[in-house]
Amino acid sequence: MKTLFMLRHAKSAWDSPTTGDHDRPLAPRGEKAAILVGRYLAAHHARVDLVLCSTATRAVETRKRVMAAMGPPFPPVEHERGLYLCGARTLLERLRDAPDTATGLMLIAHNPDLHELADELAGGGHQDDPHRHRHALTEKFPTGACAVLVFQTMHWRDLDLGAGRLADFVQPRKLS
Repeated sequence: MKTLFMLRHAKSAWDSPTTGDHDRPLAPRGEKAAILVGRYLAAHHARVDLVLCSTATRAVETRKRVMAAMGPPFPPVEHERGLYLCGARTLLERLRDAPDTATGLMLIAHNPDLHELADELAGGGHQDDPHRHRHALTEKFPTGACAVLVFQTMHWRDLDLGAGRLADFVQPRKLS
């Protein structure tokens, strides 16, 4: 069994018109949200063995705050420029290349790619979902949110669309 934590970077700042999109830092609201999500994941015994993170400043800053809030042991991190606004298919291919030694994998990336892929990986319907996570995921993937998907597979290369069970959908605004 594999667990995938799909984390959208937290709210970024738009203060400087000269800062390019890739280099935008987190806004104060985003900093707080990342910490809240990290604490939530720690409280719910999330186990992350490897982090794949976009090189965008807001994604890296989100990772740092989430991981710090989760506490040790800290998993290895791979920062990859190729995860920045690359498309849902590219994200899927990267996940399929992840080492099988990682049971829990965290992907920190951007919309619309992350939302599209999470929606496609999660199985259909929300009738058996008392918290209506599936419905919420279909509607929107807000900044700082984390979709937790569980797959009945031993190999990341076997990740298939519709094969994941959405175990949780953590939204910062519901944690504050």
